[in-house]
Amino acid sequence: MKAWSLVAYRSQAGDERAGVLYDHRVVDLPMAACGVLELLDRWVELEPVLKAFDPAQAAEVAGAELVLPIRYPRKVLCSGTNYYGHMREMNVKRAEGARPYFFLKPPTTALIGPGQPIMVPADPAAKVDWEAELAVVIGRRGRHIKASEALSYVAGYSAINDISLRGPHRVQNPIGEPFQWDWLASKGADQSTPLGPGIRPAFLVDDPQQLDLRLWVNGRLKQAANTSDMIDGVSALVAAASEILTLEPGDVIATGTPDGVGLPRGEFLRPGDVVEMEVADFGRLSNPVIAEPA
Repeated sequence: MKAWSLVAYRSQAGDERAGVLYDHRVVDLPMAACGVLELLDRWVELEPVLKAFDPAQAAEVAGAELVLPIRYPRKVLCSGTNYYGHMREMNVKRAEGARPYFFLKPPTTALIGPGQPIMVPADPAAKVDWEAELAVVIGRRGRHIKASEALSYVAGYSAINDISLRGPHRVQNPIGEPFQWDWLASKGADQSTPLGPGIRPAFLVDDPQQLDLRLWVNGRLKQAANTSDMIDGVSALVAAASEILTLEPGDVIATGTPDGVGLPRGEFLRPGDVVEMEVADFGRLSNPVIAEPA
């Protein structure tokens, strides 16, 4: 049986529902749900049902339009500088004994789904960059999770593009040394974080540390790497995040980007560009780039 992914779609009647992306078409689930978050809230109960589900026998949904798969995660945590290749291209050295570093994104304003536009400031000084990443989707509530048990808390995986505004990241006149970097301005812009096209269930992923990542801008390959180059793997990231806060069903952890971002080459996104990315065979996430309204 071919692998499949959980998706959210808009029907021809205009309502949003959860379904399955299988063999380039959307099919019905064996249970009704208004969205994927509803399934994730019941993941412990529904996972055995989904393991037995055969999408080849399910009815196709006519005219389904894919939308943001999780509307909305309670939290979006992002791991910074987590690939050896990206550290080298950014000329960053990891301190001995360093632990994973996380920052938060605003879920309801930053996240966008397949086909939705990435909105960038008209000012080129914003230096809008791309960052292809593996997204980890949590399926069980947990705190102080052991790394050896962390994967059992993962419901699935997806693709996420951590669009970054490099221009405002360094504060020009910080109020003090601890405030010289503005992560919110750099990472939290409206319509800046594509996620999708769906959520590949963890039981259909043999090893999250052996997944290819690719990103294209206007059809030109910019990033091509494998999650084996991560410094802290999925288990370590889930465990580390759970030491800071309680992880809840539907939470998303972006696991960092590999090398190939635009900053080292002085290449940045402009209105009219098209950004596409893939994680393994999860499906292609494609988004046009538009200018922020004046």
